Amino acid sequence: MSDPVRGKILWYELLTTDMKAAEAFYTKVVGWTVSSFEGAPQPYDMFMRTAEAPAAGVMDIPEGMEFPPHWEMYVGVEKLEDAVAHIERLGGQALGPVIDVPTIGRMRTMMDPQSAVFAIYESASPQPPEADRQVGEASWHELMTTDAEAAMTFYTDLFGWTPTEAMDMGPMGKYHMFGRTSPLGGMMNKPAELAQVPPHWGIYFRVPDVDAAAERVKASGGQVLNGPMEVPGGDRVVNCMDPQGAAFSLHAK
Repeated sequence: MSDPVRGKILWYELLTTDMKAAEAFYTKVVGWTVSSFEGAPQPYDMFMRTAEAPAAGVMDIPEGMEFPPHWEMYVGVEKLEDAVAHIERLGGQALGPVIDVPTIGRMRTMMDPQSAVFAIYESASPQPPEADRQVGEASWHELMTTDAEAAMTFYTDLFGWTPTEAMDMGPMGKYHMFGRTSPLGGMMNKPAELAQVPPHWGIYFRVPDVDAAAERVKASGGQVLNGPMEVPGGDRVVNCMDPQGAAFSLHAK
């Protein structure tokens, strides 16, 4: 049975204020190389995990768009218009126009009912089945929100994601994990110290050694916000911010 595209996380994109400076930072920290994407309406580059394997895109925030630098994830849908209508029915909304990239696909930036931003993506070509996330790939997706249970209901209805387990985090409440054909991420209510930060999706990129990568973050002008630390299961993670102000995280098995 082929793996349907609905709910598959297909792409990641950094929207920033200084594309070339961001590229210099992430190539040092994550170990990516950079390749330009020809035919984009504005300069657009790809972070490459290997010469043949793109990991993410990077572009300057378009003029007139008043939002801070951030990472965005693109989730697969069968038909863009149907997915937009489904999101609106569930209390979400569209944030931008439909973007049509010839031979690549159609996409649109959306907002969930708690105001976290994500994008939907109707791909023009079949997508490979999910596999274990390799070094250089996004390996975990974490939603910080105001109502994790409502958010889980929204995303499972929209994308068919499956709630897996909920871990009790004490005063921070429950950490709700979800997956598809394999584990994808978690959702939790924002702790009090993030009260002023809007709900958002955080992306974790896999590196061989989180502690060494955290030192590269600091040496390259970024900030370490939390960690490095061990998480249940023995993996190590660190939460960071790049020099332009986009939050991201790193993960090592």
